[in-house]
This record gives sequence, structure tokens and C-alpha cells, in this order.
Amino acid sequence: MKENANKMNTKRTLVNLVVIIAIAAAIIFGLKWHSANNRANQLSTNPQAAAQAAVQTTVDKVGKLVSLPSNETPTLATVSDISKLKGQTFFANAQNGDKVLIYTQHKLAVLYRPSIDKVINIAPLNIGNGQ
Repeated sequence: MKENANKMNTKRTLVNLVVIIAIAAAIIFGLKWHSANNRANQLSTNPQAAAQAAVQTTVDKVGKLVSLPSNETPTLATVSDISKLKGQTFFANAQNGDKVLIYTQHKLAVLYRPSIDKVINIAPLNIGNGQ
């Protein structure tokens, strides 16, 4: 009889533990979803802030791999159609989705691949005079 009571108590304890873990996981998931949803709403209502956040995120990631100018905010571009860049040596190893940081004052361009967190190319930037 005592053995059955111990088994029942063990089962109740186990069920209660599973329920508590499930509730805690649901609360954590809900809080993370709410936070991400609020951030997405804030960024969609202020596209300039979204663009600045994207630039800063990319600069932070690339800055861990190579030394970047710290006194200039670069322009960020995304390679969306590699076929349009054929023949340009800087983009010889580029893929769609790669990011380009363009530092006009420092005349520097950095090609970065976020999918593998790797700098693909760094080159001096030649800003022409209309030629």
C-alpha cells in the first residue's frame, strides 16, 4: 500500500514539475515575442532608425574581423543582383546578400558576407570625377 502511495506522490511531483516548466517556458517565449514585436514596430515606424541600426550592426560585426575607421559612419549597401556587378574586380567573389560598407572620406570599401561572418574583400574606393 505504501509503495503505491509513493508511486502516486512521485507521479504527482513529476506532473507538477512538467506543468511548472511548461508555464515558465510559455512566459519566457511570450516575453521574448513581445519584445521582438515591439522592436519591429518601432523600426517600421521609423525607417531611418532601422537603417542606422542595420549599419551599426554590420559595422560592429565587421569591426570584430578587421580594423575600420571609427570617425566616419559608412554607407551600407546590399548585393541584390550579382549579375549586374560582373566585370567589377571588387565583386569577383561576391554573392547576393553580401554587404558593402562604403567609407567615402577614408576612400575604403569592405565586402562582408554575413552568412559566414567573413570579410570577402577590402579595397580602396575610387570616387571618380565624372570619368
